[in-house]
Amino acid sequence: MVDERFKKAVDAYVDEVWEDVVADIRSLVRIRSVEDRSLAAPGMPWGPGCHEALVRGLEIAARLGLDAHECEGYIGYADLPGMSARQVAMIAHTDIVPEGLGWTVDPFDVTRREGYLLGRGVLDDKGPFVLSLYAAHFFACQVAQSGTRLPYTLRCIVGNAEETTMADVAYYLERHEAPAFCFTPDADFPLICGEKGIFHGVFRTGAPVVGEGVGLLELDGGTVPNAIPGRACALVREEAAAFLLARCTPGIESEATGDGVVRVTAHGIGGHAAFPEGTDNAIGKLARLMLSSGTSEAAVLLGEGDLSAFLRLVEVLTRTSDGSALGIDAHDEVFGALTLNAGVVRTHRDGSMSVTVDVRYPTSISLDDIVGAFEELATRSGCAFERGIAKEPFYMDPGMPEIRTLLDTYREYGSSDAEAVVIGGGTYARNFPRACAFGPHDPSVTDPDWVGIEHGPDEGVSEEQLKRALKIYIVSVARLMELDL
Repeated sequence: MVDERFKKAVDAYVDEVWEDVVADIRSLVRIRSVEDRSLAAPGMPWGPGCHEALVRGLEIAARLGLDAHECEGYIGYADLPGMSARQVAMIAHTDIVPEGLGWTVDPFDVTRREGYLLGRGVLDDKGPFVLSLYAAHFFACQVAQSGTRLPYTLRCIVGNAEETTMADVAYYLERHEAPAFCFTPDADFPLICGEKGIFHGVFRTGAPVVGEGVGLLELDGGTVPNAIPGRACALVREEAAAFLLARCTPGIESEATGDGVVRVTAHGIGGHAAFPEGTDNAIGKLARLMLSSGTSEAAVLLGEGDLSAFLRLVEVLTRTSDGSALGIDAHDEVFGALTLNAGVVRTHRDGSMSVTVDVRYPTSISLDDIVGAFEELATRSGCAFERGIAKEPFYMDPGMPEIRTLLDTYREYGSSDAEAVVIGGGTYARNFPRACAFGPHDPSVTDPDWVGIEHGPDEGVSEEQLKRALKIYIVSVARLMELDL
């Protein structure tokens, strides 16, 4: 099926539909599809924002000639029926992480600038989701013209809770057979064949730690556990703020809010929890500032209770990004190094505090060892530790015919010596028996400094990268259809 004539037809198709692609990406980016289960209702289990994006995604799929289905609001799919019911599938998601702080453009619109698209979700994962639909639309047009179906059914799965629990896929796989093979356009090229284990947890103080006699009134930072916070804020009584401001370091600012209260803000460098290099956790920056006070000053700021113990816990969690401060640093040849992120700190209405942790770990350390270190830290700090999601490391043999097919296709459009890699991020691929993550971002391309990464402010992606990815996906699907699946 795939020859030079076919590839020229793909090139012409991408040029023809590109403005429609961008328009459809924009229509999804304009929806703030952040999970909010507090607003869940029948038919929208992840909240109204996620559901609106799911519905919009399925509307686009139907307009592009696919047979679209919503699955009670949990997830959706759209098919191009083939001669066989066995499926080649692409799975992407329409939910996003919160916008966070630090944007210079509207996060909920697409800004086109010097060949880039900027906006929350253009890279993770609304842009790639739209590419999957247009890849399927290419074949829908071919089938309509020739009257001959593809050998296998081509399915686009529309995820809706990837950024949180991936419970959408659990729901799907309980009710539908897994595809013979699927890939998710939700990572990097050349190809992701493995993902580190993922673990989330929460430390909580057992009692109120702020209130009467404490200079710190509130500590707040971060948006989600799997994002490194670029900003954190503390509300401090004026008499305590003087001690802090005398020790201010670059990236710390303050302003009076009235009623004898000062807001102290720490600015760091945000990013994805799985890729801590070059980031600076603002929560840790603020914790270290507050702990730098002298003994008498600390009594004014932190009181005599458990607040200082909680801040020391936060400082340990943010001191390094490899877990070495806790003795859980680990590395193996396949998955690389463990990463640790304290992503969200909150002060609750009762005066207690909490901080989340996100760990991406290789096979050279067990989950029990990681949890044990956290529980020991919690005991020393007078906190409780609650376990959250836990996912074992995932790996697919790069020699699989399907993997080789995708990688060979990428090599034609990218680096000819590219090899499959493993990552710290978690994608839908780990939920399926035969799957991988495949683009669309190419880390070999150097973006301008004003282009943000996924989960960060000013999230952006090159239009040329997206165009090339769409071509790669179409050619890859054509070749997958020729395999014995």
